[in-house]
Amino acid sequence: MKNLVKRNAFAPLVTNPFLPSVDAFFDDFGSRDLIDWTNQSLATLGSNLPSVNLKETDKKIEIELAAPGLKKQDFKVEIDNNMLSISSEKEEEKEETRKKDNYYKKEFNYQSFRRSFSLPDYADENKITADYKDGILHVAIDKKEGAQQRIAKTIAIK
Repeated sequence: MKNLVKRNAFAPLVTNPFLPSVDAFFDDFGSRDLIDWTNQSLATLGSNLPSVNLKETDKKIEIELAAPGLKKQDFKVEIDNNMLSISSEKEEEKEETRKKDNYYKKEFNYQSFRRSFSLPDYADENKITADYKDGILHVAIDKKEGAQQRIAKTIAIK
């Protein structure tokens, strides 16, 4: 059985199967957006970086990392030289066998990510807490006592 193919009446009868026709190229070219940045997430771009919310109050710096499906033991939170790193590595293997149906299936999955954040000088590396609840990792970093937060300035352009 042959597949249905749209043909142009002016196309040559003999075509090279390894080279697409000009019409097919323009049909495909016109029907796709070259760059569509609307409604894109990292997951659709082939990345598995979890989304992050950053919040700063007078007393704390807070990080919320969305990572549903993980467990608290899947995370590793480290700090080194004012650099906070949150990472995870998870391997899964599933195996299913039914001798009656002569059925065998084995699947495996591997996920990993690392997010790093440069902390300001006024962050207290000794007062960091982490909690994982409802698919969100909450990390709170206390600010040092008496530390002055630098105020952002707008520079006028002449």
